[in-house]
Amino acid sequence: MFLIGMAKLPCIPPEKLASILEKCGFELERISGSHHFYHNPETKKSTVVPFHGYDVPKGLLNEILKEARISREEFFDKKG
Repeated sequence: MFLIGMAKLPCIPPEKLASILEKCGFELERISGSHHFYHNPETKKSTVVPFHGYDVPKGLLNEILKEARISREEFFDKKG
């Protein structure tokens, strides 16, 4: 049986990750160089998305999701 919560994370463009964060209630707080800082006023959680011209690696994506307290299930739901 395949569980969506156990699915491997893909490498995704930073623009797509930013869109997912916004769908989860995060707002762009500020930009410093190539780093976009997002904050969720409801959960009081913050995270940073690097816009370096290439996809966000799986490991970093996993850390960002942990920091933002977004489950893999919610990530795949919002990703579409």
